[in-house]
Amino acid sequence: MWLYFALGSAFFAALTSILAKIGIEGVNSNLATAIRTTVVLLMAWGIVFITHSGRLTDISGKSWLFLILSGLATGASWLCYYRDRKSTRLN
Repeated sequence: MWLYFALGSAFFAALTSILAKIGIEGVNSNLATAIRTTVVLLMAWGIVFITHSGRLTDISGKSWLFLILSGLATGASWLCYYRDRKSTRLN
């Protein structure tokens, strides 16, 4: 089963790059990041509510810290990616 999830992950990661490159056309990179983040946020919370995935109070302080740091790193990665797409398009 893990192989199907690994293939799905690779497929959707590649699709993300392709769709992002097309979607950034004529859009401010910060706005594009905000739109993408909003969609991911809604999808993630939707999955949490549908699957009854647990309570926020069950998460340890250490996990909170590293999840927040991971989120900041993800956000920075997206900002750099979109900024790169914008500068690549303009040159």
